[in-house]
Order: sequence, then C-alpha cells, then structure tokens
Amino acid sequence: MIDPTAIVDSSAQFGRNVRVGPYAVIGPHVVIGDDCEIGPHATVYGPTRIGAQNRIFQFASIGAEPQDKKYSGEDTRLEIGDRNTIREFVTINRGTVQDKGVTRIGDDNWIMAYVHIAHDSVVANRIVFANGASLAGHVDVESDVILGGFTLVHQFCRIGASSFASMGSCIKQDVPPFVTVAGNPAAPYGVNSEGLRRQGFTRDEVVALRQAYRVVYRSSLRLQEALQKVEEIARDRPVVSRLADFIRQSQRGIVR
Repeated sequence: MIDPTAIVDSSAQFGRNVRVGPYAVIGPHVVIGDDCEIGPHATVYGPTRIGAQNRIFQFASIGAEPQDKKYSGEDTRLEIGDRNTIREFVTINRGTVQDKGVTRIGDDNWIMAYVHIAHDSVVANRIVFANGASLAGHVDVESDVILGGFTLVHQFCRIGASSFASMGSCIKQDVPPFVTVAGNPAAPYGVNSEGLRRQGFTRDEVVALRQAYRVVYRSSLRLQEALQKVEEIARDRPVVSRLADFIRQSQRGIVR
C-alpha cells in the first residue's frame, strides 16, 4: 500500500506487499523487495536496491549522495539485504568511484536511531548499531558486531566479527574479532565472552581465545612474535585462526 501523500518516482520498482507511509519520497532507480515497510517522511534515493522484509522508520535518509567532496554525480549505488530494521533519522549513503562504488548492508541488522553509515562501507550480518553510532567512509564491519551508542569509527577501519565496542568508543584502528574495546582512543578490554556465549561458542573456544588474547595484549612480545604464538594455538583451536588471520591482514594496525 502506498499512501496517497507519498512521492514515488515512476521508475521505482516494488515487490509484493510493500507499504510506503505518508509523505515518504521514493526516488528514481530504487528497487524495494517484498514485504518492506517505508515509514512516514522517509526518503530513499537511487540507485538503491533493498531486499525483502526490511523496516525503514520515519525520517530515515537512505541512498543519498555520499558526503564526500570528491563526489561529482557519478553513478554509484547502495545495496541492502533482508530483514533489517533501520530506525529514525538513520543516514546511509551510496558509494564513490574512488572505492567500490557501492555501500553494502547485509541481513538481519538492527540499526538504531541517528546512526550514520558513510560511503563505501560494508556492513555484514546480525549487527547491532546503537543510537548515534557512526561509520566514516570505507569501513568494513564483519558479522555479529555490537557498537555501543555514539561509537565513532575512523575511515578505512575494519571491525572484526563478534567484537564489542562500549558506548562512546572512538575507534581509530582495526578491532580484532572477539575483542571488547572502549574509550577514546579505543583500547582492548578483553574477550567478548558474554557475546560469544550468546552466539553459541563453546567453553573451550572461549578459553582458547582468551589464551590468544593474553599473548597479543598481555605479554611482552612484539606483535609479530605474538602472532607466531597465536598461530601455534590455532593449530589445535581453529577458531583462533580467525584472530590470527585478521591481525596478519590488518592495514591500519590493531587497537593496542
């Protein structure tokens, strides 16, 4: 159902059972999948493709031009997966040609009010962004991450899977998987044990990750020496190899 006060471009494409609320604006080159709900006064600009069963609340701004001075009207896009909840005043911008040309949001994410996701960021699945969290451009967030309210992430950072950032964290370097960070600048505060338990990690896996964490953050070893020790642990505990791989691939360096 499309409210008669909504403004919908003739090129927009809707799946089955899409609801568009009063005074919403759906621009050209927008594709919205089945069973989506677009709230009152929300705006969706294209090129944007939205999957199925998403709820976009009132006053959200989805698919607008990137906030980048280098942007000159190029044909970039936004892609959103399925079953996401996008709350009030969220802003998600399209990509830029200086990077991938696309901003991507995965599935089953909970994006709370006033969150900003900038151009060329990639957000995976089952993520919670609390009120006011913001990603600068080119940020890569892996699955099952929680960002506390008003957390800020610097451009080009990576946030590893199943990590947790406390309220008001200022992240300037990569956050390894499974780690809790807090503060400005964000510093490590242990393994995200409670989050891992809720996600179904076994006790042995959590113990192994704690052991690897102590090697990286509590020993006197240099990072490359610590990484060798972590790789030794990973031989018997495959879950630790995800931590080792992330550290090895980090371009900005990990939070310390």
